[in-house]
Amino acid sequence: MISRIWKAIATASGARQYAEHFHAHVLQDLRAVQGYQGALLLQRPQGNRVEVVVISFWKSEEAIRAFSGPHIDRAVVAEEARGVLESYDEIVSHFEVIADDRIRPRA
Repeated sequence: MISRIWKAIATASGARQYAEHFHAHVLQDLRAVQGYQGALLLQRPQGNRVEVVVISFWKSEEAIRAFSGPHIDRAVVAEEARGVLESYDEIVSHFEVIADDRIRPRA
């Protein structure tokens, strides 16, 4: 499994708006891609701004390409998201997941 990590900075209001965008649009787009294996949206206050981190999980680089296009290191940021963020990484980081101890609910 591969994790894809992207970061941004927003005002408190922008972070709330980005979270709404993430739930309404980003997750839907991600779930449509074969090989997508889940995502986390993280936020933390940084003075009068909020740091936003998205970590998505993928089966393979091919799965990431199905989402990002041929340049997997480039961030995919919708116009709606760009409008509520003060700044964001143009380049993402990828890490191989070596251990995953998240507790998942039993069905």
